[in-house]
Amino acid sequence: MGVIEHKLVTGNELVALKRKRSQSFVFEKFETELREKRESEGWLLDKILKNSVRMKKKKPLDELFEDEVWTLFASLGFTHMNRDRHLEMQYTGSGIGTTKQIDVLAVDEETIIFVECKCSNIGKRGDFKKELESINGIKDGLFSEAKRLFPNRKTKYILATKNYEVSENDKSRMKELKIHHFDEYAIKYFYELTKHLGECARFQLLGNLFEGQKINGMDNRIPAIEGKMGGYTYYSFSIEPEKLLKVAYVLHRNEANNDMMPTYQRIIKKSRLREIQKFVDGGGFFPNSLIISIDTNGKKLRFDIATPQAEKSISRIGILHLPQLYRSAYIIDGQHRLYGYANSKYANTNSIPVVAFVNLDKTKQVELFMEINENQKSVSKNLQNTLNADLLWSSEDWNKSRKALRLHIAQKLGESTTSPLFERIIIGENEVSPTRCITIDTIEKSLKSTDFFSRYSKGNIIEENGTFDKGKNEATSKILFPFITECFNYFRENLPEEWEKGDKDQGILTINNSIYGLIKIFNDIVNHLIELNKINPTMDDPYKISQEVHYYLAPLINFFSEISDDERKEIRTNYGSGGKTKVWRIFQKVISESRKDFNPPGLEQWIRDNTKQYNVASFEMIHDLENFIKEDFSNKLKKKYGEKWLTSGLPPKVYRQANNAMGTQNYNNSLNNINKTVSIWDCVTIANCKDIATFGANWTELFESSYTRPEEKKLPGGKVAKTEWLTKLNVISSNNNSNYSVSEEDYLFLKSIHDWLIGNKVLN
Repeated sequence: MGVIEHKLVTGNELVALKRKRSQSFVFEKFETELREKRESEGWLLDKILKNSVRMKKKKPLDELFEDEVWTLFASLGFTHMNRDRHLEMQYTGSGIGTTKQIDVLAVDEETIIFVECKCSNIGKRGDFKKELESINGIKDGLFSEAKRLFPNRKTKYILATKNYEVSENDKSRMKELKIHHFDEYAIKYFYELTKHLGECARFQLLGNLFEGQKINGMDNRIPAIEGKMGGYTYYSFSIEPEKLLKVAYVLHRNEANNDMMPTYQRIIKKSRLREIQKFVDGGGFFPNSLIISIDTNGKKLRFDIATPQAEKSISRIGILHLPQLYRSAYIIDGQHRLYGYANSKYANTNSIPVVAFVNLDKTKQVELFMEINENQKSVSKNLQNTLNADLLWSSEDWNKSRKALRLHIAQKLGESTTSPLFERIIIGENEVSPTRCITIDTIEKSLKSTDFFSRYSKGNIIEENGTFDKGKNEATSKILFPFITECFNYFRENLPEEWEKGDKDQGILTINNSIYGLIKIFNDIVNHLIELNKINPTMDDPYKISQEVHYYLAPLINFFSEISDDERKEIRTNYGSGGKTKVWRIFQKVISESRKDFNPPGLEQWIRDNTKQYNVASFEMIHDLENFIKEDFSNKLKKKYGEKWLTSGLPPKVYRQANNAMGTQNYNNSLNNINKTVSIWDCVTIANCKDIATFGANWTELFESSYTRPEEKKLPGGKVAKTEWLTKLNVISSNNNSNYSVSEEDYLFLKSIHDWLIGNKVLN
């Protein structure tokens, strides 16, 4: 193998080194008398030995990351790897200065992978222009040297990063230079996949790295039937799982596949794979077909027609030539069945049925996936939203396209490492936790209610221009996402403890209600600043705009810093869409009290309706009205029906309800030694009074003249419509909890009824 042979490991030596490099500590033995000195240097005691001590020390983060990447490739089944961090390889021939230190070198029977690792101790924006130019200058030389040692293999150079946000310019540069990028989330994805699939996860990795490149030595000829369905050509055939695995790719919803959007598959479950493998190895089988889409990479799919054919049949039999390419078969349905065979003894002796469409675009794949799963395991609302961010992105209906943009921003807020809401949003099928409790739906709905996006009528005619809308989703996202991120950052930086609470410890900042309210507040402030001619969102730098917004957000920082237990409870316990709206209005009110120029539409009316200023007078009027109506009704009924006024004047249903309520209340009073007895009439409600008024001849003979509001005498709908005010009175009187605030509209309604029935003498 040459000069670097001793710097590579394989076989049992590789397995042993994998165990060592997978540990997060470095272990060393020291003489016992050196223990105290080593502890002062950061070493920790691991074990006391007979004549020495074994101590451990946490690996530096950069070494830990390199070991993590190295261990991943070892777990994926690569057969030759670098022994340590000191591998030097020539890239321009012999001579001084012509070698490159290699972080990770991984080789299997088909490929050679170089990985360069870059790690930061804290999250930051990366600039890799110089590194990429350097890699581009030497990678061909490295590939040549590696192929001299390991001929007839494909090569790939990967830049692996941790705690870096890679710029769009660097991403474009890597694509142009054919350098692959893995961030820590792609590494995590393949780690998780390896846990479930073992070395078979390598097929998914190779599909990711070598899409469209030829797989050497693959027999690609399969007997098949060609048919038509739903306007699409498809092929039905049976194939060995081992063969399909080489060309298959699953579009998992994960950061590793972000550049292949739209993606739609759930992550593979290890427990389910074990069950399938056990079932298959026990002689079981699945008669239903896998659904795949064959990607021909722009070439025509070869299908050799067999003879003879059945006459008058629209289907044809023949030999299908599958593309001998990595990632040429996208699994739409059946990933568990396929990978369940991966480690089975029948992987190359059984065959599984397949229905293969040809060159389905990914949007159609998503639609087919959702249709197939609609009546099986339900696709959650959160996963539907995540899928729609991709599915609707290029929709010809621009309102749907804007919905995709809103969902995309919501998803990015939870996935971008620079976002203050990173890993705080439930995306796809992520599990809910105390700190991950914000839904995509909440953010999408709050964004929809803003003026950030243009609105369109049928025919994509603009009804209203959005404040941040630049006409294209990509362009709008590039200015709106950083603006929202910086606004949320303002709260994270000024309220770090509250921000980290999430839904635990009575947290109130990073929960659905507050996130909804804050996004609405950002919109209110932007509109206000536009009116003041201080900003132009589609032209100004989003970071500059956020600085202007901070002035109006500052009162909320004080509010959250000094919030009382009652105010905290009110924000947390306001449920539903009405609850979110109330929290938003509370935030508006806090800002307006400190920034007198800030008075968004509807706030003054909301304050009048929600600060309980009408409660005392309203409930006094309700008390007067209930007493008056009950007394007047009983007098009128007694006068008409005499002693049988209850049984004759009340509808049977009302009588039974009141009688039951009377019995229950009197029983409880007796049980609790309360010396009070109630009557049936005491248990009649205002809502019952409407039923009594409209019962039989009661309306025309007793109540029509005195209980029809003067302004409703000509109201159509008869007695039902003319007594509707009693229903409204009952609704208001029923809302008597401590948080309820009588609105100005309801107060004026009560006052009009009070003035009409009782007169100013009672009110005064």
